[in-house]
Amino acid sequence: MAARISNGQQVTIHYRLGLDDGTVLEDSNDKAPLVYIHGSGQIVPGLERELEGKEVGYECDVQVEPADGFGEYDPAAEQTVPKTAFPADAKVEAGQTFQTNGPKGPVAVRVQRVDADSVVITTNHPLAGQRLNFKVRVIDIRVAKAEQSPPQDSG
Repeated sequence: MAARISNGQQVTIHYRLGLDDGTVLEDSNDKAPLVYIHGSGQIVPGLERELEGKEVGYECDVQVEPADGFGEYDPAAEQTVPKTAFPADAKVEAGQTFQTNGPKGPVAVRVQRVDADSVVITTNHPLAGQRLNFKVRVIDIRVAKAEQSPPQDSG
């Protein structure tokens, strides 16, 4: 009986990730395939669900809605800050990411827009609110080695 993808297994896939407008963001077909531990949250939930129970050789086209990908875009995660909040020598442009200190430690923020005297930043993932279009082929399924397995909850 052929191995089927289930939690804790090391899965190897080739994939292409694109957006609805046709933009291709990533394509592993011309480089090394992606290896991940199934059920450990290393890939977006919608794709992980699609691959559950599949075998080597399985191919699919999967559309993952924002809620099962990188989340919906949250306008409350945007903040307008004065340009003076950035180092004077920093060239601040849309799309850049910076680390800042939040109440719970370091936080990655992305520049959404630069205005004359202010900068709009966000903690949303760059792909938040986007439907993700995957083309996937399962290459290999095997038992994960102990050091690859996600930590187990002892509680």
